[in-house]
Amino acid sequence: MDYREKSFWLETAGAYAERPPLAGDHVADVCIIGGGFTGISAALHLKEREPGLRVVVLESAVVGYGASGRNAGFSMTLFGLSPEVTRWRFGLQGLREADAYMVRAVAEVRRRVAEHGIDCDYEENGLLTVAASDAQRRRLQREMELARRAGAHETTWLEAEAVRDLVNSPAFCGARLDPVCAILNPARLVRGLARAAEEAGAVICERTPALEVEPGPKVRIRTAQGQVVAEKAILATNAYSHQFRPVRSRQLPVHTYIVLTEPLSPAQLEAIGWRQRQGIEDGRNLIHYFRLTADNRLLMGGEDAHYYWGSAVGRDRNPVLQQRLQEAVERTFPALAGVRFTHHWGGPISATLDLAPAIGRIGSNLLYSVGCMGHGVSLCTLNGATLADLALERQTDLTDVFFVNRRMLPVPPEPLRFAVAGAILAGMRLGDRWDERRR
Repeated sequence: MDYREKSFWLETAGAYAERPPLAGDHVADVCIIGGGFTGISAALHLKEREPGLRVVVLESAVVGYGASGRNAGFSMTLFGLSPEVTRWRFGLQGLREADAYMVRAVAEVRRRVAEHGIDCDYEENGLLTVAASDAQRRRLQREMELARRAGAHETTWLEAEAVRDLVNSPAFCGARLDPVCAILNPARLVRGLARAAEEAGAVICERTPALEVEPGPKVRIRTAQGQVVAEKAILATNAYSHQFRPVRSRQLPVHTYIVLTEPLSPAQLEAIGWRQRQGIEDGRNLIHYFRLTADNRLLMGGEDAHYYWGSAVGRDRNPVLQQRLQEAVERTFPALAGVRFTHHWGGPISATLDLAPAIGRIGSNLLYSVGCMGHGVSLCTLNGATLADLALERQTDLTDVFFVNRRMLPVPPEPLRFAVAGAILAGMRLGDRWDERRR
């Protein structure tokens, strides 16, 4: 399939000249597998820190083909699944470190957009995490109290009337307002970062799948038309990491989906009153999330998530979920009844069993990053800086965060993998259905 069919962002990101694939044998100081936010950011940071390094990026399709070109375009502070899960798994200190890391991550995206003049429709208007039930309201208020105890960055609680002054939906009965969130065009952002990395001297090869990664004193990466022998390698493959034996048990790919409307008319925009254009998500386990695009289309995603047998990653459409998402838009915004939907897409995100990100080292010279949990725009951009420090053997405040080289729960092989993933998702669905039934 043409990569432009993978998302609205890739379809509308403008003219694109693909880079040539790798040919022949090459030697590198660092070879990065994956041309998304993580890999491209790592290449840029490596060249900025050590301009003389030979840095090669191998991308199996084109830059931004995976989640980096298909996500909803939120640069946000959410780490892992939720603050409560982070607190349960890593303690109050872990929650504090995670929050500081994510605030820094949003600042990193903001800095890169300004520094490199990246035209990606960047708007920093904040995030409304809305409650659509009493249970969600209580959960969000618990999370705010937990964040206060941890010393996390400040957010504000809004009652229903104040929420409806910002966005007019009868479904919302309260919200947490986080000022540290931007919306943007993710495909344009990752392409802009790739241009910056090339200008700094990194080599990016597209249409170059890594067929085999052979660890050793030097890492050998074989491709269809050549190979790279590198002092160190970075697996920046997130949801596609199951394809590589060294990280196969560290994550699994979970598919999520999005629908997009036609551009809303002035009358429709006035009816929903979304004048300040904040990003929106709700308090479900399997969240709904909403935003407006630069041309005032309404994007909605979430509702459910799916793991497919054998860690399949090609399920980019789901007609049943498409219909459910479209119905959810009209339930949330009754004024948009009958609106026309123009796009539907999806793809895999990287999930760990404990629902939190992980960065690590295998042996002395193979690094990885997994578990973006669907919040990778800011997270993965800063993870690139952390991986660069690790590759350069530098101990920094980034490499000292708790989720670097942390012990992980291994994902079992099939058929247990399918059963475990199904059980986790079923539990999340059951919680949401119980909440909705009580509501």
